[in-house]
Amino acid sequence: MVKTARRAVRTPQRGVPTFYPSGRYNVLNRMPKLPSYLAMRVPLLDLGEQYRALSEPIREAIDDVLASHRFILGPKVQAFEKAICAYCNVPHAVGVSSGTDALLAILMALGIGPGDAVITTPYTFFATAGCIARVGARPLFADIDPETYNVGPSAIRRCLEKDCQMDSDGAWRAKNGEKVRAIIPVHLFGLCCEMDALHEISERFQLDLLEDAAQAIGAEFPFGGGTAKAGTMGDVGFFSFYPSKNLGAAGDAGMIVCPDETLAGKLRTFREHGMEPRYFHDVIGGNFRLDEIQAAILGVKLPFLERWAASRRAAADFYCAEFARAELTERITPPAEPYRHCGLTNHHVYHQYVIRAPMRDALREHLGKREIETAIYYPLGLHEQKCFAHLGYKKGDFPETERAARETLALPIYPEISREAQRYVVDAIAEFYGSQLANQPKTT
Repeated sequence: MVKTARRAVRTPQRGVPTFYPSGRYNVLNRMPKLPSYLAMRVPLLDLGEQYRALSEPIREAIDDVLASHRFILGPKVQAFEKAICAYCNVPHAVGVSSGTDALLAILMALGIGPGDAVITTPYTFFATAGCIARVGARPLFADIDPETYNVGPSAIRRCLEKDCQMDSDGAWRAKNGEKVRAIIPVHLFGLCCEMDALHEISERFQLDLLEDAAQAIGAEFPFGGGTAKAGTMGDVGFFSFYPSKNLGAAGDAGMIVCPDETLAGKLRTFREHGMEPRYFHDVIGGNFRLDEIQAAILGVKLPFLERWAASRRAAADFYCAEFARAELTERITPPAEPYRHCGLTNHHVYHQYVIRAPMRDALREHLGKREIETAIYYPLGLHEQKCFAHLGYKKGDFPETERAARETLALPIYPEISREAQRYVVDAIAEFYGSQLANQPKTT
């Protein structure tokens, strides 16, 4: 929860640079001094207000589950799957235990494993590449677009055309001989990848297109002459409902969506240890079932998702206006919005608000001292992770990923964040760069 206390006036101390060295003006832009709330704390995410607003229906939904004694794959899971189908405009939805397990189940159902390779981004949460490795396949990385941070279609083409070759059977193989089976684009931070270009690549090279929409439920893309939601433009897509996501459970939970009935049936089997019918196992699956209580909570929250996304976009717009006011636009780079003018409602859903900033680590330390919580997504490209050393990648192979890992910083954003809190964040950023300017040696 964001709290404010009494206003405090800072008295400049000798030898200590301040935001307003003259007492009246910001050294960065010479704008009049604004009120300063020094006792404010701004968390990266605050779920308190959301729960206070929905606590009664959430508790009622949980009580229904407890009274029913149906705790695993009961009516609440079925109702939530149906609601997701309606929201995403897809025929099939399969509730699972997490976003990670969603991808694991998909790879298993598609028969991807040893001897196969899957192309994805090195700039994402570990689970994307981790699941590929867990089934025995080889992750192949393609660099990101420097503006959106999403995997670049041109980088995927280069990966296929320069780092892979087509064999006599028409299959594309990695240098080590693995057959390239799929592409996994990640809709990072709430913004869709360029799915039209990626769809074209998947068709040309005959690869499955698996959408990692863990951070982007509800995000839209101008696809196929219309509008499509994240997770619905490939062969299969999946979401995470980790508590911090835009649609968050009270624990781990996930969902798979797909247009194909046969694949949906396989996924339902794989989420229950490959069991079909009961106690008969033709394949080895896993315990990937969505919990009934989590489904009940998510069912209460889903109708509010569009409203929350709109509030996140409004907060993002306010950040941009404040950056302009503080004349910070030449110093920091706000998130890209490439589909803003494409007639989409949810052109971006801002799971995270990630800026690119010089002196990122020093800035983060400065904000932390002012009780502004930030995060780094992600401090290291997956190609540099120790557990993937055997893949043979080295530092410098994916320069845009490595630059993003050095320069990006997530600022506080959530539907209920106050404009006062956002202005405090921006003023603190301006204070940091203003002090840097004030400390620069004067030239004559």
